[in-house]
Amino acid sequence: MENTYPGVRLVLTDPMSADAVETAHKRIRLAAEDLDGNRVATVLLEMAEAWGVPALWEQVCRPLLTRLPGRTAAEIASEHVLCEGVRVGLDVYRRQPGRSLPAGGVLLAGAEQEAHCLGPHALAAALREHRRGCLHLGPALPWSALTSAVHRARPHTVVLWSQTPVTGRAYRLVRFARDFPHLRVYAAGPGWIEPLAAPATHLGTLPAAVAACLATAHTR
Repeated sequence: MENTYPGVRLVLTDPMSADAVETAHKRIRLAAEDLDGNRVATVLLEMAEAWGVPALWEQVCRPLLTRLPGRTAAEIASEHVLCEGVRVGLDVYRRQPGRSLPAGGVLLAGAEQEAHCLGPHALAAALREHRRGCLHLGPALPWSALTSAVHRARPHTVVLWSQTPVTGRAYRLVRFARDFPHLRVYAAGPGWIEPLAAPATHLGTLPAAVAACLATAHTR
């Protein structure tokens, strides 16, 4: 991946080969269909160690998650197993003891009323590959709680995830960013369909999110 953030040397893995992608898709899909969430997590961890989180997320996880039909009862159960297995695998990947958010770190959360939050789990895992701590506050964080967390944790960067336009309220994120001019505020996920005004910025891919977070840490 080309470094688009001057002053920061990014060590992001190369794209996965077509054969590796096909194998990962098949192994994870079959594990989910067998309702074996532990196997989903295990395969994901193996692939993450081999290829890195950004490549795994963009080429394997996202395509699998977007293709889920979720029409029948069996498909819905498999979908839940897949999501939970991916979440567990990402959450344990390279996790070390100690405080999750060092002074001036990255705070991740799902937007208010947003139930889906796998994207921030992927970003947290990718940052751990670079030995960068972050605080992930999970899905559906009210704006008041986000404000309180910023005052208490004092991060340098906030990344807010939205999966659907119902939760991706651009005007609200811009207002939040203007209330904290010392913060770098980013929107992530497909829910932000309305244009974002400065100082908030949209991140379209996981590699872009990793690069932005590392660049922010470097400049402080």
